[in-house]
Amino acid sequence: MDWEKWHEVYDAPESPLARRLSVVQERIRLALDDCPAGPLRVVSLCAGQGRDLLGVLPGHPRRSDVRARLVELDPKNVEVAAGAARAAGLGGIEAVAADAALLDHYADLVPADLVLVCGVFGNIADPDIERTIDACRQLCRSGGRVIWTRHRKEPDRVPSICEWFEERGFEREWVNDAEHVQGVGVHRFRGQPVPLRLGTRVFSFVGYDKLRA
Repeated sequence: MDWEKWHEVYDAPESPLARRLSVVQERIRLALDDCPAGPLRVVSLCAGQGRDLLGVLPGHPRRSDVRARLVELDPKNVEVAAGAARAAGLGGIEAVAADAALLDHYADLVPADLVLVCGVFGNIADPDIERTIDACRQLCRSGGRVIWTRHRKEPDRVPSICEWFEERGFEREWVNDAEHVQGVGVHRFRGQPVPLRLGTRVFSFVGYDKLRA
């Protein structure tokens, strides 16, 4: 898979993924608006080209408060994200070419104010979805938010994902309507962060096509 070329679908304004991106960006904007004053920390798993966060920060009043790490395995997409951050003058944004499933890559930035898990849950098996949600207790500060996505094609896992978050001390803040093919959710952590378990891999990126097969 050419993951850099795959991102061109976001340039088609009426595509489901472009519409999903717009929703995610709005939720990031609202989350940043509501964060307390002072430095903010953001981590993004399987960040791709970072279009979600980098589509919001350049024009946001909290831009200089944000320190973020975008973890993405594909080096071409990492280059795109890093270039976009530089072009926007966002010195606090770091794009890292690494396995986003390995918790070590977030060690000095968690617990974070905002955790982005977008484009992940549709490409990993159910047990790994649940493990990743459990790991969000290590990644997210108390009162912080996780913004996540998952398509609603059969089997629709959005209801289960909400349940799995809520079983672990997350409060459902917002989930888009079931009529949308691309589900987007926001869960706010009301528990206490769990210490980061270094050396832990929480998922294997299988890919939507292989899962469907």
